[in-house]
Amino acid sequence: MTGSQDSPTFRLAYVPGVTPDKWVRIWNERLPEVPLTLLSVPPHEAPGVLRAGGADAALLRLPVDGTDLSAIPLYTETTVVIVPKDHLLTAVDEAAVADLADEIVLHPLDDALGWERLPGRPALERPATTADAVELVAAGIGVLVVPQSLARLHHRKDLTYRPLTDAPQSRVALSWPEERTTELVEHFIGVVRGRTPNSTRGPQLPAAQERRTGGAGTAGRKGGGAPRKAAAGQSGRKTVGQGGKKGAGKNTAKGAGKGGAQRGTGGRRRGGR
Repeated sequence: MTGSQDSPTFRLAYVPGVTPDKWVRIWNERLPEVPLTLLSVPPHEAPGVLRAGGADAALLRLPVDGTDLSAIPLYTETTVVIVPKDHLLTAVDEAAVADLADEIVLHPLDDALGWERLPGRPALERPATTADAVELVAAGIGVLVVPQSLARLHHRKDLTYRPLTDAPQSRVALSWPEERTTELVEHFIGVVRGRTPNSTRGPQLPAAQERRTGGAGTAGRKGGGAPRKAAAGQSGRKTVGQGGKKGAGKNTAKGAGKGGAQRGTGGRRRGGR
């Protein structure tokens, strides 16, 4: 947690291709008093940013080296091959690694896939970044295999992509320093795992926020005013949340996606291993 105790903030780093928008929106709805700041970082720098205290948590790609960082896998990405729009592979719905045997397959230095053996023929030099490799594909130099999110991030009108069925896949995880598992980190874990606002496994919300979410001890009335006295004969009736709709305050967030490890015994994985 960054900021002072009176005005805390939460800094979330993320690597290219990862889109934290959904979780940021849920955070802002539940904890508007705690600003969430996004920090885009290169993939190889994300662990160092966490260790240096530059961010409270990060959405990054596994694996994470070392045992000082905790990691919760969130989902696994589809792997695709980026090719020019007039390439032969555009005639099929999906391809296999063997289909790249005669192709020059670019392997950028920030490659997000853990290849045991690179497919196709190697280029004379490795591009510095994925963005540079995409430019080379557009120039007809070769093809590029990446997680689908990166293909979308670097979209060009003259390029397209096809799923690569038997290639390595990238796993996206939420990671943070084990020794700095703060209350706000726990709250963000709850957000990505789809816990309800008043889940007993998450931190207690501020009183003002409890009124907005229909928390215990409040009437859930607009403006957060005191609850009205029950009419005669209705002393056992519960007051529902804002707008009078049954179930207010119990909205649930969507789950974190495939691969979300259960929290608890063995649920939190160190180093993404």
